[in-house]
Amino acid sequence: MISSDNTLSDITLAQVLLARGELVGIPTETVYGLAANALSPQAVARIFEAKKRPTFDPLIVHTYSIESLEKYATAIPREAYKLAEAFMPGSLTLLLPKKDLIPDIVTAGLPTVGLRIPNHPLTLELLRGLDFPLAAPSANPFGYISPTTAQHVRAQLGEEVALVLEGGACTVGVESTIVGFVEGEPTLMRFGGIALEEIERVLGRQVRTWTQSSSNPHAPGMLASHYAPRTPFDVAEAGKLQDLADRYLQQYLPTEIGVLAFQAPLPCLPTAQQVVLSATKNLNESAQKLFGAMRQLDSLPLKVIIAEYVPQEGLGRAINDRLKRASA
Repeated sequence: MISSDNTLSDITLAQVLLARGELVGIPTETVYGLAANALSPQAVARIFEAKKRPTFDPLIVHTYSIESLEKYATAIPREAYKLAEAFMPGSLTLLLPKKDLIPDIVTAGLPTVGLRIPNHPLTLELLRGLDFPLAAPSANPFGYISPTTAQHVRAQLGEEVALVLEGGACTVGVESTIVGFVEGEPTLMRFGGIALEEIERVLGRQVRTWTQSSSNPHAPGMLASHYAPRTPFDVAEAGKLQDLADRYLQQYLPTEIGVLAFQAPLPCLPTAQQVVLSATKNLNESAQKLFGAMRQLDSLPLKVIIAEYVPQEGLGRAINDRLKRASA
């Protein structure tokens, strides 16, 4: 329920700015997005300029209802509708054949477009009042850690953004899961806020995963190097974090090493430069805290940040995907 007069005023202002071709920071349950009119090539070009994002990396388009998917995509498979009914609004993006009204700049010239319905009341209200969808990648400089609060957006993009809607901290904390249909087969293109197991449960069968990351991505967020702090970042296999710390202690002082731990801090390093994702090994909590923790450590005067992979199950797959790309 949207109740605050200030919030309603901000939504109205955001709608006016977006209609003018301006950029607006928007909250979602996954991360904050940098939004522009998805049907305006000029407005979308401003996203790439503000983020310094290469134009070969496609964007996700946000809309407000399952019915509205048909405005922007064609030949939608039956299984796509099953997933939409189960997970939209939510942390799912469907990669579907695009209609011609979606500009090529949005899809990097690809014939498919990523469509999603964000699960945030403020942004859904914003979208319902627009006569166009929103292209909205994460609201951060390209390749850097994704933002999970409005303050992150303001700190990173500043005057590039006409307005940032304040929607509180993101409740999921990692980007959406992307599912495409390769040769008619449902294919998980990017791990994210909906676990692979949940996708398979709804479809009633196994879903293959797309393993290729390259300089020519088939969907958003597929580049090998992404979501990275500016401080050098390294990742250990589960249970090997102490071994990695010992290796770096041969090069650096204990005060120069930051730690992103899954369950417990390392006793050999100061606790002030360590962040624990979940003392109870909760993967949902870990995903929610991941980008904020990386950003916190990146703000410290460190020579290196070390992390460890989490169990490869549920949202752990999305967390490990982000850790791998951050260290690439």
